[in-house]
Amino acid sequence: MPLSTDQAAEIDALRAEARETLRPTVPALEALLYKALPVLDHGFVRVIDYMGDDGAIVQAARVSYGRGTKKVSEDRGLIRYLMRHRHSTPFEMCEIKFHVKLPIFVARQWIRHRTANVNEISARYSILDKEYYIPAPAQLAAQSAVNRQGRGDLIEGEQARAVLDLLRADAERNYADYEYLLNVDAEGNPADAGRDGLARELARMNLTLNTYTQWYWKIDLHNLMHFLSLRADPHAQYEIRVYAEEMLKVLEAWVPATFEAFCDYRMGGASFSAKDLEVIKSLIAGGSPTVESSGLSKREWTELMAKLGRE
Repeated sequence: MPLSTDQAAEIDALRAEARETLRPTVPALEALLYKALPVLDHGFVRVIDYMGDDGAIVQAARVSYGRGTKKVSEDRGLIRYLMRHRHSTPFEMCEIKFHVKLPIFVARQWIRHRTANVNEISARYSILDKEYYIPAPAQLAAQSAVNRQGRGDLIEGEQARAVLDLLRADAERNYADYEYLLNVDAEGNPADAGRDGLARELARMNLTLNTYTQWYWKIDLHNLMHFLSLRADPHAQYEIRVYAEEMLKVLEAWVPATFEAFCDYRMGGASFSAKDLEVIKSLIAGGSPTVESSGLSKREWTELMAKLGRE
């Protein structure tokens, strides 16, 4: 379970406490505030706080005194213009803070996005919970033969069972060794009064990368959309993509006009090089460009044809 009974009760208490504010709020996002959106087997994403909305983006772009000075349709058009022409500053006026629980190996991928403010749980101070990620059988795949950082064919049958058994056994054994090094029992109490526990900052190095960690992650809207454009992409690793997919739902609730433009121009759009455009113009004019005549590499040609939906 992503949340314990105590954690769920704490969230209920937070949601029951009403606060008055003069700031703009978003009812659809307020409905999600503090709630844990489950991801993987023990993970979650939840919104802790936010600032701004679609109107704040428009207001910043116009540098106006108030809100609602234009019709909703005009605001939508401006947001689409800003997105289309990559005017990023107005989107930076909005911010959001997430609480994320995720496996350590996913966190190490995630932290490469250096445009956020992050505060992670400290295993120097706290004892990490006995929670680790075990892939579902549908996610067990062999190494891709054509993509060095991707997955190939599904592993099934006895081989899959052996892989899952090994992952569980390693995680169980390493966590048991972690407890032994700390000299604590399952409740966190001293296990053996006759010996000292190893310092937490040293004992943690024995944990496997599928152990769960947690952090608070605060980011502005522009950089959030950059993160989502990469991590919600079908080519992203499954274990980080599922987090991004939940965050896309948050984005839609928070800034629906921006979400629409983001899906049209970023998630569902494509970029073309100068040579790509020459090929496209030739095709429109009825020409028959080839990889040799295009000036593109074989890989560039393949990617262009995939964008155009051609063999």
